[in-house]
Amino acid sequence: MIWAGVDEAGRGALAGPVVAAAVILPEGFSHPWLRDSKLLTPAQREKVFASLQRAGALIGIGMQGPNAIDHYNILRATLLAMQEAVEALAVRPDAVRIDGKYVPPLPIPTYACIKGDQLYPEIAAASIAAKVIRDQLMSLLHKDFPAYGWAVNKGYPTLAHRKVLSQLGPSPLHRRSFLKGIL
Repeated sequence: MIWAGVDEAGRGALAGPVVAAAVILPEGFSHPWLRDSKLLTPAQREKVFASLQRAGALIGIGMQGPNAIDHYNILRATLLAMQEAVEALAVRPDAVRIDGKYVPPLPIPTYACIKGDQLYPEIAAASIAAKVIRDQLMSLLHKDFPAYGWAVNKGYPTLAHRKVLSQLGPSPLHRRSFLKGIL
């Protein structure tokens, strides 16, 4: 049976997209750092991601930007990104495990797994892939909007990020629906 694991990164950020990854691990893949991405340093995440790529893990990415998040809401945008990630896989899995309690509509058996990134290696791999891809994207977007500090804060509501927001206002990549009460 071919399982895909799915997780997201960026749900709580004030700026940038929510990114989902779907991962099918090669048979027998293991790595000592394969766990929830939040338990790893950025350097560890990068190393595990590179190992996944070298081993031939199948990785599908989906994302929804600030406009979609503001239009639909963060949960629906996250589920759309997850659906896109599964559809982007080069091989259709037999079943999907998703971190959390909600699942997107998919034409294959799909299971919500609370704390799944701590229970299933394919979800842990998806957690790492989504986080690495989103962090890389936010570092690239930092070049266009350096004042907001996205190379460091990745769009999350740090004190410095909120301070710059109050001084400059939002960029086109900020989620307007997330700024209520901040500005």
